[in-house]
Amino acid sequence: MRTVFLTAVLAVFGWIGTSAFASEAAIKAAMQKKYPQIPVESVVKTPLPGIYEVYANGQLLYTDEKVAYLFVNGSMIDVDKKTNLTEERMTRLTAIRFDQLPLDLAFKKVRGKGTRKVAYFADPNCGFCKRFEQTLAAVEDLTIYVFLYPILSPDSIEKSKAVWCSKDRVKAWDDLMLNGTAPTAAGTCTTPIDKILAFGKQKNVSGTPTLFFADGQRVPGAIPPEQLEQRLAAAQSK
Repeated sequence: MRTVFLTAVLAVFGWIGTSAFASEAAIKAAMQKKYPQIPVESVVKTPLPGIYEVYANGQLLYTDEKVAYLFVNGSMIDVDKKTNLTEERMTRLTAIRFDQLPLDLAFKKVRGKGTRKVAYFADPNCGFCKRFEQTLAAVEDLTIYVFLYPILSPDSIEKSKAVWCSKDRVKAWDDLMLNGTAPTAAGTCTTPIDKILAFGKQKNVSGTPTLFFADGQRVPGAIPPEQLEQRLAAAQSK
């Protein structure tokens, strides 16, 4: 009886091991089919039921039994649609209605008729902001609200104050960001910078540039011209 029992137990454990291996092999095959360009080195079942660890191309990620979703660096990816579901949700959750932005604290630049709108938080010492200003310079029919958001250094605060206190804020800003010419005005006037910093902190604006479009969508970072045009068009259509 004991021998029969042990044989049965070993058979059960043998089945479980074979089943797990087969399932892991199936996951690997499905991954390779959907992402043939990415070499999958290993697939291991995790303690969480239905979730598998995948080590591929030097990166650790996770997937479900059907390889319908991937979890990569904290993001959930829809495999078939190839869309970042986490990013989409964060875009919705972090959106701010344009009319809820404190636009009176920003200075405004108008290009052409200015029917399209974008607001962005910028630090005068931010290299990405300078690159984005070059992109903006080539866009027509646009109203730009610039929020001075000096978070990189004390010098950023001084430059921001000098820009705000300049007789022509737009020219002072453009000279600084596009030509590297520092503003000459004394930054001794009353500025809205403390209020902008408080608002940004409240709304989790943690880097520059951070963009807000007319439909409320938030986009972190300097985006290329084609993506900017797409965002502006999408915002205008809503």
